Amino acid sequence: MSSSPSLNHEPIHPEAGRPLRRARWIGLSVLALLLGGAGVRTYVNAAHAKSVEDRTGRSALRSVLTTQARPGQGLRTVALPATLRGRNEAALYARTNGYVRAWTRDIGDKVSKGDVLALIDTPEVDQDLAQAQATQEQIKARLALAQSSLARWEGLRQRDAVSQQELDERRAAQQQALADLAASQANVRRLRQMHDFGRITAPFDGVVIKRNVEVGALVAAGSAANTKELFYLAQTDVLRLTVAIPQVYAADVAVGKEVSIKLLERPNAPGKGQITRVSGGVDVATRSVQVEVSMDNQRGDFLPGAYVEVALPLSGAAKTLLLSPSTLQFRQDGAQVAVVGEGGKVSLRQVKLGRDLGRSVEVIAGISSKDAVILNPPDTMEEGERVLAQKAPEDKPAPKPAGGASRPAEAKADGDKDAKGGKA
Repeated sequence: MSSSPSLNHEPIHPEAGRPLRRARWIGLSVLALLLGGAGVRTYVNAAHAKSVEDRTGRSALRSVLTTQARPGQGLRTVALPATLRGRNEAALYARTNGYVRAWTRDIGDKVSKGDVLALIDTPEVDQDLAQAQATQEQIKARLALAQSSLARWEGLRQRDAVSQQELDERRAAQQQALADLAASQANVRRLRQMHDFGRITAPFDGVVIKRNVEVGALVAAGSAANTKELFYLAQTDVLRLTVAIPQVYAADVAVGKEVSIKLLERPNAPGKGQITRVSGGVDVATRSVQVEVSMDNQRGDFLPGAYVEVALPLSGAAKTLLLSPSTLQFRQDGAQVAVVGEGGKVSLRQVKLGRDLGRSVEVIAGISSKDAVILNPPDTMEEGERVLAQKAPEDKPAPKPAGGASRPAEAKADGDKDAKGGKA
């Protein structure tokens, strides 16, 4: 009996599997590194794309400068333009045709009521007057004859020597003569008045402002429509002016209220006036109330025709805000401003304006002092548009030179002296 061969199982050494495991771990590590690098690359690309998108969005937004309204002092007075007039003013025209014989008053002369300013020769009117007087005498003679004839015919009628028809005819002749005499007397009075118009007299006490007559000049009866005035008179002891008060200030106007009247060339010497008349309604065209102011001018400080400013004091001064005029937009709906809100979104707001102070404008309603108002907003700006807002720097007054203001003038004076010395 043969025995089967026995298999010899040799034991495997533990060091034999390490290279395989090491290779497996190395492969897994490389794969993990590759996957991590891909993830990092993907994240970097996404972050870069978002950064580019943000930069592109910011560059597409409008960059604007903003400012804030500052509180105003409130309305105290309102200055309105006006022209001074004399209490009485009149342009004197010729009311008859003729030639200027003489003039007795010139510009600047003070005249009294009834003073003769000029004399006009009226030869045509004189001839017409003489003819009318002669005609009047003829009618008087005819009337006397008609009256005596009527008296005789009445006596004859009582004796039944004439008919009633003949008596009625004599009475009609007498009445016609009376009517002719009345017409002739009226014509004579008219021509005498025309003759008296040859004396140009002052209608009131005043000062001659204009004189447009010369000796020998031909003048014709007329008015401002077709002729030139001979004289222009104004009463200057009391002056008056008419000013249009805006409707918003109409409540501050009352008869007897005192106002200040200022000449632009003399701003430090204002005059005082008093409201004498107030219109009973608002002018629809200008939305204003017409007011007449009277002022005493006995000293002659003001001249009729001068341009002045009337300062009307206001009782209820409203709290206002001051804005730069560069913030305003004037569109179809009126004045408005662009305000930057949350998220940089633009809000277009209607505002109610007060006085224009030159470098600033009063805003009565529409915004608050905390609103960021855009400076120089473009016309294409729309409601809800996003912008990049930055506050504008505040204007600071330029510093004055310390003690050196007069040096340029002194240097110039020295230069002038040297130049004069050189010429000498």
